[in-house]
Amino acid sequence: MVALKSVGSGPVSDTTLIDSALRTLDLESAGLAALREALSNGLGQAFAAAARQVREARGRVIVSGMGKSGHVGQKFAATLASTGTPAFFVHPSEASHGDLGMITTDDVVIALSWSGETAELRSVVEHATRFQVPMIAITSNPDSSLATAADIVLALPKSPEACPHGLAPTTSTVMQLALGDALAIALLESKGFTARDFKVLHPGGQLGAQLSFVSDLMHPRDRLPLAAPDTPMAEAIVVMTEKSLGCLGIVEDGRLVGIITDGDLRRHMSADLLKRTAGEIMTPSPKTVSPDTLASEALAVMNLGDRPFTALFVVENGSPVGVVHVHDLLRAGVA
Repeated sequence: MVALKSVGSGPVSDTTLIDSALRTLDLESAGLAALREALSNGLGQAFAAAARQVREARGRVIVSGMGKSGHVGQKFAATLASTGTPAFFVHPSEASHGDLGMITTDDVVIALSWSGETAELRSVVEHATRFQVPMIAITSNPDSSLATAADIVLALPKSPEACPHGLAPTTSTVMQLALGDALAIALLESKGFTARDFKVLHPGGQLGAQLSFVSDLMHPRDRLPLAAPDTPMAEAIVVMTEKSLGCLGIVEDGRLVGIITDGDLRRHMSADLLKRTAGEIMTPSPKTVSPDTLASEALAVMNLGDRPFTALFVVENGSPVGVVHVHDLLRAGVA
């Protein structure tokens, strides 16, 4: 066994480490700028053709790649699947041991290889060619064997790796990843994939909670604390207390015109408070949301301004249909 010699084990300054990080980001940013420039020119037509090919496929997107390109490919497939384009990753080494059976003639293959000469991809490429499965190549070498075999070539611009030896895939994988994201989002937008669609595919965890809709969490209309503007505050406070939501909606002709919160009561506390009307105490034109508002957006509305509030009326055509409370959002895991 050959032991690897430890190199550079001495102390290193913070400045040296930070400068290295900044150089890496500068080089990777330059790679993304080159990719953007390419998309604005010739690569854009190939990109659009690839997006149309995927949109028109009756089957799924089969992503394949080896090494670092394979890791990028796995993320690419996962992003496609989570944004409404059915996809999965086929490892090229496993493909020649039976996983080629996962690929059908209704599918589209997207193969990633920076050099375009990855030997392990040969079985996938030959299978796609033999059975006339449409294939999109993502490579930096438009003259490679992979590009020659592909129906559409997304030729990435060559840009220096952040690795000082030019060996470790860094800038190249950032560009692959960015192009994959760009394709996934272009497909998402072109299909009209909505937040509600996204929720169906992401039911778990905090992301799933944030993708809940206000209509899923709100207290319904029969639970709402409501009163007319001319309601005496002595009666209004009773309604607020009974409903236990920390607020009271002021309704006129069926429309929400104001709100009274616990904070409003404290600010107007005086000897004659109970003799005044709800219309005199209310805050007019309160912040509201619609039932199809994302729960995360409702939380953001609650936190707007210098005085965050804990309850938000849900309205349709100006009429109150529910109330969502910050405690509901907390229980759902939104915050």
